[in-house]
Amino acid sequence: MDILKELVVKLENIEALLLTQKNVLNVSEVLLLTGLSKSYMYKLTSTGGIPCYKPQGKQIFFKKDEVESWLLQNRKATNKELDALASTYTTLK
Repeated sequence: MDILKELVVKLENIEALLLTQKNVLNVSEVLLLTGLSKSYMYKLTSTGGIPCYKPQGKQIFFKKDEVESWLLQNRKATNKELDALASTYTTLK
């Protein structure tokens, strides 16, 4: 059973590596890339929460770089950055 689990992990790693080579992704590939659920992904696409393309009006496609940019939005500052900002703010007053 351990060998089977090991093989599954290796296959998942290979899939992840293959995703890095593509520029246009389908829904299942974006789910692998993001780790989001299928229902949440469809909610995001229907509400315009994530950039996507529907060239024929049915299948949904995504540009990999746009998905990565979307994932990295709303960055949270580190404590060090917040401390530097606070000290700049207090010296200005």
